[in-house]
Amino acid sequence: MCSLRYFALVVAWIGSNPSTGQAKSFVYVSVAGENRIAIYELRETDGELKLQGSMKVSGGPGALTVSPDQKFLFASIRSVGNLASFRLDARSGSLTLVNEVVAGADPAYVATDATGKFLLSAYYFAGKVAVHSIDRQGTISSRPIQEVTTDDKAHAIITDRANQFVFVPHTGPNSIFQFRFDAGKLIANDVAKLRRPDKTGPRHIWFHPTRDFAYVSDEQGSSITVYRFDPKNGRLTPMQTVSTLPDGFSRGNSTADIEVHPSGRFVYVANRGHDSIARFQIDSDSGRVTALGQTPTEQTPRSFNIDPSGRFLIAAGESAGKLATYRIDEKSGGLSRLATDEIGKQPWWVLAVRIED
Repeated sequence: MCSLRYFALVVAWIGSNPSTGQAKSFVYVSVAGENRIAIYELRETDGELKLQGSMKVSGGPGALTVSPDQKFLFASIRSVGNLASFRLDARSGSLTLVNEVVAGADPAYVATDATGKFLLSAYYFAGKVAVHSIDRQGTISSRPIQEVTTDDKAHAIITDRANQFVFVPHTGPNSIFQFRFDAGKLIANDVAKLRRPDKTGPRHIWFHPTRDFAYVSDEQGSSITVYRFDPKNGRLTPMQTVSTLPDGFSRGNSTADIEVHPSGRFVYVANRGHDSIARFQIDSDSGRVTALGQTPTEQTPRSFNIDPSGRFLIAAGESAGKLATYRIDEKSGGLSRLATDEIGKQPWWVLAVRIED
């Protein structure tokens, strides 16, 4: 959701106001059913999305992430098993292909480390994780500098804030793999695999921006789990699990994306089936969450993203082919829908970026 999505938010966020420097905000959406990445400009005054164009790619795009300096965008091309790098234009938001490399079966997630020198990727069908190097021109190394076999359905890969540890949730074996991270090398931690109860399905993970807590969406469990993070040994310890659904809901559901607001006060989780964004308030001392309810959204919200100002949330309805834009209430965490836009077939990923010119 989240390593570089996290850094793009925290570095740019200064309360609820945009910076005074020359910058523009753009939203990139993987439209998997049409083999393209849609590009929108996000108007910071009112959250309006204006379509700028599209970038055709070699297959169905999935996860997107941005480099720490916001000069390059990286994409998983899930249907063909490739990773691609694009140069970002600060004025138009347009993308120029730098290179594309063969990666492995179904790269479900990509993120850079905090230095921007390494691209991390997790593979749903291949059951592995990989590390590629990135040069100053944004070129992804043709071969990974490391591959590690993990388990079935690796669904995300991120570093902690200090860039010392890496975590990989797996929805298949109900586990989170834990690694030390040293100059681009993954080393199994002392507790290499944190096992979770059956039918939990840890999918995506997001760290609190200032405190030692992590938040995980449980795909099969339709829940959010709060973990205490030990920055010395790199271990996660579960301490709370809360349903993402309202009482009495009995139809099928699975969670997808998760994201902590850059203020650290709220966390949001996507419900697929209930078709909503579940909202939670975070206690600043304990890290525990309190459910605030669910906001209806478009059908099958596979992905959403909070823009760098922390004022807008953009959610993609995979089945509906639509984007829903919401204003975030900075006091309550509530979501008010501003607009709904047609996007195309199977929008799989949303990434909001603020680029300095």
